[in-house]
Parts: sequence; C-alpha cells; structure tokens
Amino acid sequence: MLYEEIIETITRGDDDVVNRAIRTGISEAKTYLSRFDLLQLFGNDVDVDPTIDDENLKSKVVDLVCWQLIKLCNPNIDLKLFRTNYEDAISFFDGVKKSKEAPDGWPYKIDDPDTPFPEGNIINATFNTKRTNHW
Repeated sequence: MLYEEIIETITRGDDDVVNRAIRTGISEAKTYLSRFDLLQLFGNDVDVDPTIDDENLKSKVVDLVCWQLIKLCNPNIDLKLFRTNYEDAISFFDGVKKSKEAPDGWPYKIDDPDTPFPEGNIINATFNTKRTNHW
C-alpha cells in the first residue's frame, strides 16, 4: 500500500496517471480470470458495482496497481518489497487460472452457447490427431 503523499510525488498531482495504473492493474488481473464472472468480481467503469466483496482479490489487485505506479518513480520506496508483492499476486492469479487455486465464492461465467469453447468452462479437453504407424 502506498501513502497518499508518495502517490502525489509519483504522479505529480495528475489523477490520470493514477486512473491509468488502476485500469492497467485491473486489466492484468482480468486476463487471468476469464472463466469467472468478471462483472460480478470487478463491476464496470460506468454503472455496475462489483457484487462480490473479496478482500483477497482487492489486495492482489492493489499489489498490481502499486507496481504500475512505482515503476514510474520510486521516492523512498523499497522496490524489492513491491516487486515481491507483485510477483506473489501474479503467482496467485496464475494458480487460479490453472485451477490450482480455488477462491471461495467467486462466480463462474454462465455457460452461453454463443461463447467459444474454452471460455467459461473449467475443463478443457484437447485431442491429438490420430497417428498411423507403418512398420
């Protein structure tokens, strides 16, 4: 977590920089969570608030956002700590993506016949082409 005066120093008072870092962090988290109902987890920017209030998810996204900010400038900040937090968050999201982690209460996407196969499904099945061996 960054203090307000540190954020002010990094952004030089430009709220657009903060908003861009927030959007980037959320977007990065969403890339790992495509099989979940992202509208319920994150809401949207316009008129829908998230319906799932998960402190673990918020914490991980904050770590991503903080890294986006401090890589611009690092006044009196321990970069190793923030880089470790960022890598831990990515590791968590990667575990969720690969079904190694199972966050409690996160809703899956509703299956839609118009949705392409891999999205919205936990199980992904692929097959190799049939081989013909000649002796």
